[in-house]
Amino acid sequence: MVEKKLVIIESPYKGGDNGGAEYLDKNVEYAKACMRDSFKRGEYPFLSHLLYTQVLDDKIPEERTLGIDAGLTWGKNAEITAVYQDLGISKGMEKGIERAVREGRPIEYRWLYKKVEEEEISGVR
Repeated sequence: MVEKKLVIIESPYKGGDNGGAEYLDKNVEYAKACMRDSFKRGEYPFLSHLLYTQVLDDKIPEERTLGIDAGLTWGKNAEITAVYQDLGISKGMEKGIERAVREGRPIEYRWLYKKVEEEEISGVR
């Protein structure tokens, strides 16, 4: 049997500075897609922000911190940290990246969707 890599997934959860259900819903769907991508790569992903927010209230700072700390502690068992960056890098993701660096865990930056070059967006060729 082939050993699977344990991977901690970093993706945005909280809906930016303003929050809001529309951002949260989008981020949850994105996180699920990140998890699916990781499974397709033959990995065993862990997304604490999807799991812990089912029982902890992300709007209560103490509970948010508890969830982040628990996820980062679990991450010590992970072989890599995968940072999915299509939606940008949030403050919570930055903490996860910093922790991975401190612990010497490799970081892999990923895109789910093909990165569109800035020239294509602006129409410049």
